[in-house]
Amino acid sequence: MNANMNTNEFEKLPFDCPNVALEKWIRKMAVVCQPDRIVLCDGSDQEWDALTDQLVESKTLIRLDPKLHPNSFLARSHPSDTARVEDRTFICSLRESDAGPTNHWRHPEKMKALLRDKFQGSMQGRTMYVVPFCMGPIDSPLALVGVELTDSPYVVVSMKIMCHMGQKVFRKLGAHGAFIPCLHSVGAPLAKGQSDSAWPCNDEKYIVHFPETREVWSFGSGYGGNALLGKKCVALRIASTIARDHGWMAEHMLIMGLESPDGVKTYLTAAFPSSCGKTNLAMITPPEDYQKAGWKTTLVGDDIAWLWPGKSGKLHAINPETGFFGVAPGTSWQSNPNAMHALSKNTIFTNVALTDQNGVWWEGLSAPPSHLIDWTGQDWTPQSGRLAAHANSRFTAPADQCPNIDPEWQNPEGVPIDAIVFGGRRPTTMPLIFQAFDWTHGVFLGATQGSETTAAASGTVGTVRRDPMAMLPFCGYNMGDYFAHWLDMRKHIRRLPRIFHVNWFRKDAQGNFLWPGFRQNIRVLEWIVKRCHGRIPGHETPIGWTPDWEDFCVEGLEGFTHDQFDAAMEFRREDFLAEITSQNQFFLKLYHSMPKELLCQHELLMARMA
Repeated sequence: MNANMNTNEFEKLPFDCPNVALEKWIRKMAVVCQPDRIVLCDGSDQEWDALTDQLVESKTLIRLDPKLHPNSFLARSHPSDTARVEDRTFICSLRESDAGPTNHWRHPEKMKALLRDKFQGSMQGRTMYVVPFCMGPIDSPLALVGVELTDSPYVVVSMKIMCHMGQKVFRKLGAHGAFIPCLHSVGAPLAKGQSDSAWPCNDEKYIVHFPETREVWSFGSGYGGNALLGKKCVALRIASTIARDHGWMAEHMLIMGLESPDGVKTYLTAAFPSSCGKTNLAMITPPEDYQKAGWKTTLVGDDIAWLWPGKSGKLHAINPETGFFGVAPGTSWQSNPNAMHALSKNTIFTNVALTDQNGVWWEGLSAPPSHLIDWTGQDWTPQSGRLAAHANSRFTAPADQCPNIDPEWQNPEGVPIDAIVFGGRRPTTMPLIFQAFDWTHGVFLGATQGSETTAAASGTVGTVRRDPMAMLPFCGYNMGDYFAHWLDMRKHIRRLPRIFHVNWFRKDAQGNFLWPGFRQNIRVLEWIVKRCHGRIPGHETPIGWTPDWEDFCVEGLEGFTHDQFDAAMEFRREDFLAEITSQNQFFLKLYHSMPKELLCQHELLMARMA
């Protein structure tokens, strides 16, 4: 539905809104933003067709060859708007201590005063789209309904892929349903007769969360998690505060299932910092020998998990999203065939290269073609000396197009979790796989996980960037309190999941990876599954339980020797003493809120290394 609107006609909306609170909020924001018209998005295929046609006409989208990529499009963002902007992301709690030292904080009243000025007239010459959305299966006990007001049709079509959106959510909201208000503008008003840009945005950007009032305001960016406010903003930063208050967990985790040859299904979640193979693990295809033996893998979610104590006594998990917002570079038929199937149609690609056949290409997909149009719209050849696709280029694809999507992926009650896996990119120190002694030790492993930086990134090789539970940019409150919430959850779970730490990236003295990785990671997952079900013993070490050579399946792994296994599993006390010092530096930042149990775990590790 839509109607032309004048700035003095917002007393009545151009559609029937039975929810009084929602109607009042929309009218209030319309008076501030001053759009030319207001449209209620219904999430239909007809709406998709109309909006994508409009975006193609405005040159925001390029329609791809329907034989190569049916119903798919390429977008090129402004060079200043290509990723999340962590330094412009704020947690505006009433007290600075509630945001904690790892978040950017401003007082909510001061921030709202600043933003009201930014949003004043920000949608002039544009349409305000009203996007009702639901994170999580609509009938799930954890489902969160939000409404995003946006002046970006690119956001609308992306939200259709990434979450439940439109009339079905509007009906769920009803007359008295609560919702999370999300206000978004690209911050580029149009004067009468002014021509628009293909990717409107503003040099000044604000991604702002108000935990107490459960609101999100985003200004200046049209890209990804900055603009699709159901994703990182609601599903992690706001949801993590709701989860803390109501006894569940909102985590930056994949959810996957493994079915062993005897037909037993085991579900696990895993949290990794960026560039640690999270999506490849979530969509892993077992190698042929495992497939012949009867192993199967399924995907519930590749990015976010909401977990709560279920009726079974275990943690249950749902994926609050319905799509993938995946990094394109490195994705190929060799590295991730399930992802390639998922993005084969009905997909929006952003900042990848365009082929002469009106298809898409990115680094790592295949051998470079002789000619491309790069992500900035310029001619490109292999001799150009620059990337054809942006390093953070993306695909937005429906999750139900993934061939191994789990039959229970939309089950409102979620799936029961037997294992939680942490890990990072660690060329030294951390073994391939080990298991925590208990829940508290496992929380300590998650709280101290991280990845070693390169010289280009930090100036010092081997510096560990801590990213606890992969939530450092996404936790909506004080990280020390977040650890305390993890520890408190053990009181409410009768059958605690086992916790593990993995490291696919251990290297030898010559800089070669000790573990083949990729599809062979199923062997590590097999050991995890067998440990969860008590089928094999573990070897107790000062850092946790580790596998012995005899209990770890290497059959069919050509050229992988006992010595290589020992090297991949080795832990050296001198390395861990340096690790303890590094952990201590991170803990000092959170000293005032750090739970005593984790400080005790730190001391115990030091004692075991003595």
